[in-house]
Amino acid sequence: MEASSSGITNGKTKVFHPVAKDVNILFDELEAVNSPCKDDDSLLHPGNLTSTSDDASRLEAGGETVPEKHKSNGLYFRDGKCRIDYILVYRKSNPQTEKREVFERNIRAEGLQMEKESSLINSDIIFVKLHAPWEVLGRYAEQMNVRMPFRRKIYYLPRRYKFMSRIDKQISRFRRWLPKKPMRLDKETLPDLEENDCYTAPFSQQRIHHFIIHNKDTFFNNATRSRIVHHILQRIKYEEGKNKIGLNRLLTNGSYEAAFPLHEGSYRSKNSIRTHGAENHRHLLYECWASWGVWYKYQPLDLVRRYFGEKIGLYFAWLGWYTGMLFPAAFIGLFVFLYGVITLDHCQVSKEVCQATDIIMCPVCDKYCPFMRLSDSCVYAKVTHLFDNGATVFFAVFMAVWATVFLEFWKRRRAVIAYDWDLIDWEEEEEEIRPQFEAKYSKKERMNPISGKPEPYQAFADKCSRLIVSASGIFFMICVVIAAVFGIVIYRVVTVSTFAAFKWALIRNNSQVATTGTAVCINFCIIMLLNVLYEKVALLLTNLEQPRTESEWENSFTLKMFLFQFVNLNSSTFYIAFFLGRFTGHPGAYLRLINRWRLEECHPSGCLIDLCMQMGIIMVLKQTWNNFMELGYPLIQNWWTRRKVRQERGPERKISFPQWEKDYNLQPMNAYGLFDEYLEMILQFGFTTIFVAAFPLAPLLALLNNIIEIRLDAYKFVTQWRRPLASRAKDIGIWYGILEGIGILSVITNAFVIAITSDFIPRLVYAYKYGPCAGQGEAGQKCMVGYVNASLSVFRISDFENRSEPESDGSEFSGTPLKYCRYRDYRDPPHSLVPYGYTLQFWHVLAARLAFIIVFEHLVFCIKHLISYLIPDLPKDLRDRMRREKYLIQEMMYEAELERLQKERKERKKNGKAHHNEWP
Repeated sequence: MEASSSGITNGKTKVFHPVAKDVNILFDELEAVNSPCKDDDSLLHPGNLTSTSDDASRLEAGGETVPEKHKSNGLYFRDGKCRIDYILVYRKSNPQTEKREVFERNIRAEGLQMEKESSLINSDIIFVKLHAPWEVLGRYAEQMNVRMPFRRKIYYLPRRYKFMSRIDKQISRFRRWLPKKPMRLDKETLPDLEENDCYTAPFSQQRIHHFIIHNKDTFFNNATRSRIVHHILQRIKYEEGKNKIGLNRLLTNGSYEAAFPLHEGSYRSKNSIRTHGAENHRHLLYECWASWGVWYKYQPLDLVRRYFGEKIGLYFAWLGWYTGMLFPAAFIGLFVFLYGVITLDHCQVSKEVCQATDIIMCPVCDKYCPFMRLSDSCVYAKVTHLFDNGATVFFAVFMAVWATVFLEFWKRRRAVIAYDWDLIDWEEEEEEIRPQFEAKYSKKERMNPISGKPEPYQAFADKCSRLIVSASGIFFMICVVIAAVFGIVIYRVVTVSTFAAFKWALIRNNSQVATTGTAVCINFCIIMLLNVLYEKVALLLTNLEQPRTESEWENSFTLKMFLFQFVNLNSSTFYIAFFLGRFTGHPGAYLRLINRWRLEECHPSGCLIDLCMQMGIIMVLKQTWNNFMELGYPLIQNWWTRRKVRQERGPERKISFPQWEKDYNLQPMNAYGLFDEYLEMILQFGFTTIFVAAFPLAPLLALLNNIIEIRLDAYKFVTQWRRPLASRAKDIGIWYGILEGIGILSVITNAFVIAITSDFIPRLVYAYKYGPCAGQGEAGQKCMVGYVNASLSVFRISDFENRSEPESDGSEFSGTPLKYCRYRDYRDPPHSLVPYGYTLQFWHVLAARLAFIIVFEHLVFCIKHLISYLIPDLPKDLRDRMRREKYLIQEMMYEAELERLQKERKERKKNGKAHHNEWP
């Protein structure tokens, strides 16, 4: 069946083929049922091709030779010349035959060429191979405003002063002595990506002579060809009715099982890429990007963009930029940690803790916990100093500023990438309405202000009611998270007494650490289980809201999933940082849960060690699990698929599968696109910034993970997944706003961590107000003498409640029962006028903490806003290049048009057709 651009009437079949509108073909019922169809599945045999392209039939009739390489690699039609641009997969047993036949006839009427072939291992599986001829590509490239190269770029050097030129010469001489940059890729192995060195303009068939066309078959690269074919398939009807249109609906109702563009051959080669070059772009990406041997090199972003499209290219550009920006943060964090190691022997506080053999601490739990010497927590005091030292405040300010600098410079980097990839003037097309939205609100319609067509409409009251129900669901799930945290709190309270009565001395003497470690591991398991539940709930709530378009659905789902997982991942951390040990009361008057369980206290060395353990364990386990699921799960699935194929065909038969069958056996890309990849990195960014004052090694762990993550994702995209459709995007979307929100939250949380969780403020108050240097304006280590004793209060053991009284009387320390013990707080002694009342030092420390929070937040926010104001979103040289390019493009188009008119005039003169237009 052939079709022209104007329309054909043949018997009972009417074909309407408007160029810029949806394809609309009407079939008579009798002809659709009784007439034999060229793509009838009954004509197929395993491994045989059934061609519906006219070129293939002419080649067979004429006996033309076909390149064997093109026949064998599975990337071309039977003729060896028509490249496969897209693959559709369905099963013959699927009942949606009529819809599929109409859809495929409309595909051919649109000008696409088609071949079918059955699977080598399952004759029920049919592969539909599509090819777009040059005329179709040109027509739709013009409609889609695909930018193509038309002139080589002219690079110019800006005018420089003599002084600057001399400095550049001296720097270049110095660089000769330095080794070459090992992180840069070898330019000889990378192909010449012509579109990056040329000025581009929207493709136009009327001005086709302006564009650089060496070969029509390669003018549009494979990613662009697949994108054009997908654009066509999304606008082809499969049934009567205004909404019965598009490939996505056929995939949803099961008419087709899969749809994907082909990979460009194998990613492996018997020959070395250095000696024989790359077999294809996939092989080149594997060798220069996805291989573990190039983990230290920059990413070939232009090649990634050319193969996978701008959206995936932007993700890897952002991930690479984030990883690069982690280097200074990781270096400073490591410096803070090493500073704590170096100054450990000079820390007066840890010295006093280690030497306090005569200070007996009160039990940390009811009955079973014994009295303990303060010196027993010497190791924990030293570990606390590694993270909580004089450089911690500086590092917190640095990380708050770093987050702002990272986002501001990413905007500049994104602008450069958008310019290089021709995304500056690109605007998203008017999105199609989701089929679910159409089905729900098809009865109510209103005019679309953009297209002027009637479309389904959702009433404001209905939308508000659905949003209220969705918000209630979100609130309920957050309450579930809080309930899980409450369960962890009860576990910690109950387990600390159990571990204190344990038979093993190692666990009994370290009951608090054992409690914290096991609680963190259990919390991690709960986090992973709840994540599965949250995904289903977020999907249910998002579908309940009935978003109008796919982008609205994606943004709503992204926001819910981030909110759920962020609260799930950080709720326990917030509890340890800001609530653990803060509301326990004091010996003799402990606060209890349900009037039964005594709330957990901090370790004698402080609560920061618990927060460090929580962050370290969660961060390491989460990143390890994510990396396993990202790579291990697809590897296991693909291995299982290959194993089943070998069992079906027999181990003695070796089959060479065509490329479309190899790709079909790979795993499809996630249903949510890049959502999982972005979510993992955004949550890691939150861990890196929000509580970084308590765990300065977080940026280092994030950096090491991201170096692995880039290669894992690259390996997954190149080798384990089907090739995703190349789609365009100008930025990372809603994730940028989430990053800005995390940056603001990090300033607040770090201020509270330094002021409340750490001992920075109490030490500062003691040094300036109560220590040996009080009133002298000094705060060195000599001013901290006596701090430990001043931070501990005295409790009379006889004042214990009956249910809190320990089984031991403490006679093992001095041979006689103890009368007094110490605990962490600023309270009056038992013999004062107001026993166990707050001292004046407590109120001084509280005022200093509140003042620090206010000053820290205002100072850091002022610095953040100043930096964001001083750093322009668009680099000056890029702005100048864009203006110059716009000017040059206008000049080139004018000169090219003038040259064409002059040539036409000369031709008319030669042919003698222009004498009547000239004066004598």
